[in-house]
Amino acid sequence: MRVLAFAASLRKGSLNRRLLELGVSLAREAGAEVDVAEFRQFEMPMYDGDADREEGLPPGGRELASRLQAADALLLAAPEYNYSIAGSLKNAIDWVSRVRPMPWRGKSIYLMSAAPSPMGGVRGLWQTRIPLEGCGALVFPDMFALAHADKAFAPDGTLHDTALMERLRKDIAGFVRLAEAVAPLCGGHATAPAPVRRQVAEALENETALQPQARRQ
Repeated sequence: MRVLAFAASLRKGSLNRRLLELGVSLAREAGAEVDVAEFRQFEMPMYDGDADREEGLPPGGRELASRLQAADALLLAAPEYNYSIAGSLKNAIDWVSRVRPMPWRGKSIYLMSAAPSPMGGVRGLWQTRIPLEGCGALVFPDMFALAHADKAFAPDGTLHDTALMERLRKDIAGFVRLAEAVAPLCGGHATAPAPVRRQVAEALENETALQPQARRQ
């Protein structure tokens, strides 16, 4: 089971990067093969329909699309900006959504966030679900928002709150098991009967075809 993991934050001291590191260790503990990326590897200009038509996907977009296509699932730590999704992350989703076959479609995704606030960034996670699910991703029902994250981490990178730590461990283990079950049916790298894979792949691409490609705002 191949999982791409990154925190959608550029700040070196990002709490979301610390949470991602913990999530990665738990995903590996659950048996996943994890490809950890830095969000800076996916830097892109603001989406521009003219640039898209004339030049195609920028290098950062090609890198993100390629890493997604090589994975069965995505572990994403998404910061909350002004009660919503970070603009840089939304921009990356928009660029990559232009690729065909759609890299997001059929991809299992686990969303996490960390913030010093009592809400832990959960409002941003709800907003992040919308474009990902709109692009056909299978976003795990449970999300993990770490409140008071500036005080939540122990020196070894785990969480001081043992109950919260156990909840995250169970969440990520469950996510890995579900992603393993879904991946063969969605054209992932695990195996499933060829006719079943073909039927699901055709259904996913039929859904992709419903999304307008020529309409550029």
